[in-house]
Amino acid sequence: MSKSTRQAFGESLAKLGEEKREIVVLDADLSKSTKSEIFAKKFPDRFYEMGIAEANMIGTAAGLAFAGKLPFLCSFGCFLTGRYDTIRLSVAYSGANVRLIGTHAGVGIGDDGHSQMGLEDLTLMRALPTMGVFQPMDARETEEVMKYLVHEWKGPAYLRLTRQNLPNLYPEGAKFQPLKLMAIRDHGSKASISCIASGATTAEAVAASDALSKKGILMNVWNAHSVKPFDDAKAVEIARASKLFFTIEDHSVIGGLGSAVAEAISGAGVATKLHRLGVQDVFGESGDGPDLYEKHGLSAAKIAAWVQEHA
Repeated sequence: MSKSTRQAFGESLAKLGEEKREIVVLDADLSKSTKSEIFAKKFPDRFYEMGIAEANMIGTAAGLAFAGKLPFLCSFGCFLTGRYDTIRLSVAYSGANVRLIGTHAGVGIGDDGHSQMGLEDLTLMRALPTMGVFQPMDARETEEVMKYLVHEWKGPAYLRLTRQNLPNLYPEGAKFQPLKLMAIRDHGSKASISCIASGATTAEAVAASDALSKKGILMNVWNAHSVKPFDDAKAVEIARASKLFFTIEDHSVIGGLGSAVAEAISGAGVATKLHRLGVQDVFGESGDGPDLYEKHGLSAAKIAAWVQEHA
């Protein structure tokens, strides 16, 4: 059954709260939307409603981290990164062991419009020293990333989540490999077309790959749950084996996943041309989520058409 990654986050957070009592949760008057309310109902004494005061929430979370707690602070991605200076100094510079949860990522949120669409958040968070940046593709991967952030990751981290439901893509029986790219559609050397996707657009890339396969066009799809640290070595390997190579993301093409891949392959001297599909340096707008994916070229149909045009 499809589920949004914000829903999977809320459920996972409540479960992990049983295992690790150091977890505390802060929200800025959006707990129903971020799904932190699931934790709040289960552990009301470890939940702090901070009101519409994100900067105060960030500073409080940093203080709780240095007092030995593991704070998860939650809001819409665009609202959190709107307090960038506070994150930069209180969390990143201080190396505070804080988990920043940014929901409602990208144009996929639909009707809420540009004022609530996180489209520059990956760019901003990737630029901060000490900050890890994560974006799961479905509910199962969200659960795996959450376990990693609770039990293994040290220091600041940003987790980017969807409002819309996403199909289950995680391969049956696959072992989670932190910080590594995962093959979701792998035709091996038979395919000369490769895509690296992340978050909601992984599902669109997979659907495009399946549609193209029926026409005899093979396309490999790789998923990146970690945008920073990024799996440079695998990206370089994929690029070298590809004739048509592209990234796709529900985020600005400036500074996000596409930039991470570009940095990896250019640094290795790979000559393969990289195409970056995503939101092309414009603001989002209000509309139906699937319609906005069509407009910005993020839908499975538009990806498949683009591949056929460039293959």
